[in-house]
Amino acid sequence: MGQAMMTAIAVEGGRGGPEALKPVKIPRPAPGEGQILIRVAAAGVNRPDLLQRMGGYPPPPGAPDTLGLEVAGEVIQGSGRWRAGDRVCALLGGGGYAEYAVVDSRHALPVPEGFNLVEAAGLPETVFTVWANVFEHGALQPGETLLVHGATSGIGVTAIQMAKAAGARVIATARGADKAARARELGADLAIDASAEDFGPRVKAEGGADVVLDMVGGDYFGRELDALKMGGRIVFIASLGGGEVVLPIFRLMQKRAVITGSTLRPRSADEKAWLAAAVEGQVWPWIASGRFRPVIDRTFPLARAGEAHAALEAGDHVGKIVLTCT
Repeated sequence: MGQAMMTAIAVEGGRGGPEALKPVKIPRPAPGEGQILIRVAAAGVNRPDLLQRMGGYPPPPGAPDTLGLEVAGEVIQGSGRWRAGDRVCALLGGGGYAEYAVVDSRHALPVPEGFNLVEAAGLPETVFTVWANVFEHGALQPGETLLVHGATSGIGVTAIQMAKAAGARVIATARGADKAARARELGADLAIDASAEDFGPRVKAEGGADVVLDMVGGDYFGRELDALKMGGRIVFIASLGGGEVVLPIFRLMQKRAVITGSTLRPRSADEKAWLAAAVEGQVWPWIASGRFRPVIDRTFPLARAGEAHAALEAGDHVGKIVLTCT
């Protein structure tokens, strides 16, 4: 009997634009020691996927070449705490844009009660990223102020809601009055239209920020440092506006500021397992109590992954874009 096959999305030619994403038939993965096999119902689309499609951000050793860092679906073959039939969402090193995926059983979490699998697929990558960067590296505390850019992105929407659930004040920036209005609807205490107003002086006038979640870099950094409170923390997770910044050392010393940043995908399996446990213990109760819910902008069938990438690149989405396997 031949090996079972499945549909997955490949990058034609190894790299390219959204149109390079094509459905192909590849062997269905077999779970190894400590792994579970998931029949994928939905897979989140994230900016690192765009980077990988264009030839950057390669998968870590041992991870599939197929794109896709988060999925939700049904366990087909269990391990650890999971049994066949369980509904889970999971953080992957790769392989999410496919009908089946394997993952370390410790990196899967139960689908929250009342959530469908599309909503659940929009949780792992953004929730893990925000938890690691805002709450661990950034050490955001109740009563402190978080400044977050890209307020209507998947990360932005998640950061606003998680920070509010934790009892923090949130200042968000977005490009356009409509996006700023959406950020306020999602819970931001103040939303600044960065295309019409310099956010730096406004944040400073509002009392400053204790933690900045920065996915822009470039010339945003100087304004963030100026608006930072004493002992504040700036955490980088991307550099969409420029990969290098000018660091005024004396200003850094005056503020007693901490500049840090991280990536999620290359972390060890044990570190991701530790993060998963922290997220389940801290964030899942926020979800259960209704203080946080993922915002799904739109969905695309798996075979139309290229259209999903084009939509993400266009930047007019609010929340997550998700692929569905039906």
